[in-house]
Amino acid sequence: MEEELKCPVCGSLFREPIILPCSHNVCLPCARTIAVQTPDGEQHLPPPLLHSRGSGLPAGAAAAAPPADHETPAGPACGGGGGGGGSAAGGDHADKLSLYSETDSGYGSYTPSLKSPNGVRVLPAVPAPPGSSAAAARGAACSSLASASSSSITCPQCHRSASLDHRGLRGFRRNRLLEAIVQRSQQGRGAAQGASAAAAVAVCQLCDRTPPEPAATLCEQCDVLYCAACQLKCHPSRGPFAKHRLVPPPRAPAEAASASPGAAQGAPSAGGSCKSPGAPGAGAAAGGAARKYPTCPDHEMENYSMYCVSCRAPVCYLCLEEGRHGKHEVKPLGAMWKQHKAQLSQALNGVSDKAKEAKEFLVQLKNILQQIQENGLDYEACLVAQCDALVDALTRQKAKLLTKVTKEREHKMKMVWDQINHCTLKLRQSTGLMEYCLEVIKENDPSGFLQISDALIKRVQVSQEQWVKGALEPKVSAEFELTLDSEPLLQAIHQLDFIQMKLPPVPLLQLEKCCTRNNSVTLAWRTPPFTHSTVDGYILELDDGDGGQFREVYVGKETLCTIDGLHFNSTYNARVKAFNSSGVGPYSKTVVLQTSDVAWFTFDPNSGHRDIILSNDNQTATCSSYDERVVLGTAAFSKGVHYWELHVDRYDNHPDPAFGVARASVVKDMMLGKDDKAWAMYVDNNRSWFMHCSSHTNRTEGGVCKGATVGVLLDLDEHTLTFFINGQQQGPTAFSHVDGVFMPALSLNRNVQVTLHTGLEVPTNLGRPKLSGN
Repeated sequence: MEEELKCPVCGSLFREPIILPCSHNVCLPCARTIAVQTPDGEQHLPPPLLHSRGSGLPAGAAAAAPPADHETPAGPACGGGGGGGGSAAGGDHADKLSLYSETDSGYGSYTPSLKSPNGVRVLPAVPAPPGSSAAAARGAACSSLASASSSSITCPQCHRSASLDHRGLRGFRRNRLLEAIVQRSQQGRGAAQGASAAAAVAVCQLCDRTPPEPAATLCEQCDVLYCAACQLKCHPSRGPFAKHRLVPPPRAPAEAASASPGAAQGAPSAGGSCKSPGAPGAGAAAGGAARKYPTCPDHEMENYSMYCVSCRAPVCYLCLEEGRHGKHEVKPLGAMWKQHKAQLSQALNGVSDKAKEAKEFLVQLKNILQQIQENGLDYEACLVAQCDALVDALTRQKAKLLTKVTKEREHKMKMVWDQINHCTLKLRQSTGLMEYCLEVIKENDPSGFLQISDALIKRVQVSQEQWVKGALEPKVSAEFELTLDSEPLLQAIHQLDFIQMKLPPVPLLQLEKCCTRNNSVTLAWRTPPFTHSTVDGYILELDDGDGGQFREVYVGKETLCTIDGLHFNSTYNARVKAFNSSGVGPYSKTVVLQTSDVAWFTFDPNSGHRDIILSNDNQTATCSSYDERVVLGTAAFSKGVHYWELHVDRYDNHPDPAFGVARASVVKDMMLGKDDKAWAMYVDNNRSWFMHCSSHTNRTEGGVCKGATVGVLLDLDEHTLTFFINGQQQGPTAFSHVDGVFMPALSLNRNVQVTLHTGLEVPTNLGRPKLSGN
């Protein structure tokens, strides 16, 4: 987390951090040093580009007021940010224009200049007039900065620039949460250092005794600790040592704090940092004083009460009444605080999971390192044994092969180490961000939290996105695909090299791509990563859908295969294996696929007679001829129970349509059932008959008309075929001993139009059969 608490400019812990418009933070003293003044030479730019985003005033008006910041005295406020306007007039014009290239967004892009470190231009201090004091010189610098033109500040991290309004750096909000976390971190570190230092006692550095005597004095010139005896012996008070200054040995920090509690509480730090009276931790230092609530920078007597959604900043009620935020969308401060905390917590959960995976991945990588080392040693030992068996003829070749193995091992180890270092860096960054965000969540300052919550949420989301798919997979395998064949004759020794003799690996089924549709299944697989074994092809095997023997359904190089014509409502087991010149590899895992419970099909435009006219996505059929013509369905059945219906849309002049099932080779230019390839019921407006091989049986009263529905029930478990009209069974069971492969079939002429309805469950409330006629 320490990296999150350091200023990008000075590299030290934040002191009085402020939030820039780009959501990055910078120390207030550092902000003064990187403030950039727009020279007079740039005043020829169009006025809209010189407007200050924050104040809404022209740049000239904004520059007329002193660029005040968080401190009232002019000296520290302008220590490094004023002056230098005239000297910058001759600089590169592109950098100057880029400061105002994105005025709509409130900040612009700034191209880093080679004339300044880290792309941030630091203005030189204004030379003091002769005879003036340093304070007067700093005041002159502020006056120069205010009178020359508008000012801006460039973010040292993203190099985006923001213009300063008449308030100067005071226009940027203080990051009180970050300041409190820094202070809490410093207190924890100081306590730990004090505990460790208290345990250490300064001892003499020249004593021959064991243990050495405690130190009595310290020579500042020699920088050596002496006990009383060693001082008299090694550092006399006469001669060249007479001018050396002897001081007491340094005390532990805990002792120093107890010796001067008042100084520790009242004196400012050496670095010049000042603690905000309202910052966390300040109350504890002041003897448990209550924490000061943050106030609006525009109305210092008012506390924050609302949150402006448009500006993404907490505001007071005066900001709403005076009109600055009057037309903006505002919400209660507490509600937005809880909402943003919840968003940050939710985003942290994703980063936490990725960090946990990264730790496990690092363990995996280290195990791979050990495996690579062990496997490399095993391969080396095997190689030495084989080469020693060939004695003199293999001596030179052995060295070459050893070199290959060593290079392979070093290459693998280098890749793994690189991946470990890369993953460790990402993990450290994510962990630091997590710790920082958790500290932010602990804070109970809603307005301070909301000032930085959007940026933190974005950073957490970006941190989560950096763990892209494949980032936590090893880039190299621990296996060494090196096999030495020691069988060749001596005359082939000079051509001896590693050859591929391994069987192909187990294919990996891609379950996300395996699917079923109606009575067809699609399977997909791939070769495992980091595999150097060649694969010449694959063999796909499928059982019979009833737990029977596997059979080959595909042999080839493709890794995607669709098998059609399977049974409905059946469970199939599939597996695949690879093969190459060395043989057939092991089977993959078995995948279980379930076909559709009910059949979805349409009329087949390819198998129907040419006079058949299909419409409604091939679900409605009629005919252009007065003769009977046959059309088949797109599904074929050989097992199970299946039911479908045909709705009579048009019925003119009392035709005789026929409904039933047929083989694929049925005759298409005559009524269904007149040959031995079809089993049908033909019906007119008064009665029906069953027909097969031109044999008419079981005349039954009751016909069809426009709007009637004919149902067909094919039960291949009982090997029967039954017909229904308007939900009532038409006659007895039409046909028994039905066995084989059947397709739905229909014959009709131009006086009839029917629509097919499929995907229906077998009805359980069908009526009793009617009595058949003669």
